[in-house]
Amino acid sequence: MTFDISRPDIDAIRGLRNALGEAVYRTPMLRCAAIEQVLGDGIRVYAKLEFLQHTGTFKARGALATLQNLDADQLAAGVTAVSAGNHAIATAFAANALGASAKVVMIESANPARIEACRAFGAEVVLVDDVHTAFAEVERVKKEEGRFLVHPFEGPLVATATGTVGLEICEQCDAFDTILIPVGGGGLLGGMANAIRQLRPDTEIIGVEPCGADSMHRSIAAGEPRSIDAVRTMADSLGAPFALPYSFELCRNNVDRLVLVDDDQLGRSMGFLFRHLKMAVEPACAAAAAALFGPLRNKLKGRRIVLTMCGSNIDWPTFARQVQFAEDNTD
Repeated sequence: MTFDISRPDIDAIRGLRNALGEAVYRTPMLRCAAIEQVLGDGIRVYAKLEFLQHTGTFKARGALATLQNLDADQLAAGVTAVSAGNHAIATAFAANALGASAKVVMIESANPARIEACRAFGAEVVLVDDVHTAFAEVERVKKEEGRFLVHPFEGPLVATATGTVGLEICEQCDAFDTILIPVGGGGLLGGMANAIRQLRPDTEIIGVEPCGADSMHRSIAAGEPRSIDAVRTMADSLGAPFALPYSFELCRNNVDRLVLVDDDQLGRSMGFLFRHLKMAVEPACAAAAAALFGPLRNKLKGRRIVLTMCGSNIDWPTFARQVQFAEDNTD
């Protein structure tokens, strides 16, 4: 099945980046010598530190772009969002910046630090049992309260906003031929891949997905968006319960391959990044490195690789527990 979509062109992506201006950071890139030393094989590794963005993730780009596109009446009615945390925080941040109210739906098991971050930006938080219930609840809030739904990963504006990450990478690093990008719903992967494919058409673009939330893998294999019955990974910010047509089509058209990583690989990579690069990041942020250490090890010899490091919204007890559990399970 093919979906007829209009992809954001690079001029639109540049235009949005200029429009966002100083409202979002141009996050830095870092050469990762510690990773290069472990892998050898002439590999050179760079990381895009998007976890240093406002709210701790790339999500601030899409949320701000969406709210800036609303008219005064819709801003007055308020906005809503559904998220494991990062998108909810970004929506609360954007609403606060533009003087709108936000009501966000989150899962009860969400990291408490993320819930409190939403409330700190003035958002009302509704907690529900699971991710499927969360999507149903946010639709109810949208319908009954007239709030605008700021989607976590679907649509042209989201892809244009996430495309600004790819644009920045191409401007900041002229030596890469491979990029690893985490995938949940596909908003980040699809948007970045679309931008990079236009600017660096020969780049190999690899999506990294957790085993316990493999909706994009299933969708690509089926040739159409598919869903999963439950999210079973500690990388909850990559735990989209389904793929949707727009982001799915961008991924299918622009991504060369997908790889899977498990929770143990994610946890060990979190530990490595903390010990060697002094970065304490959430599991989703460690996904690209986990793929490089795991399923892609010895398969990218001589490459110039960019790791997309997407978020850092995690508290210390959770970070320490996840890393320790993974390392205790190491053979």
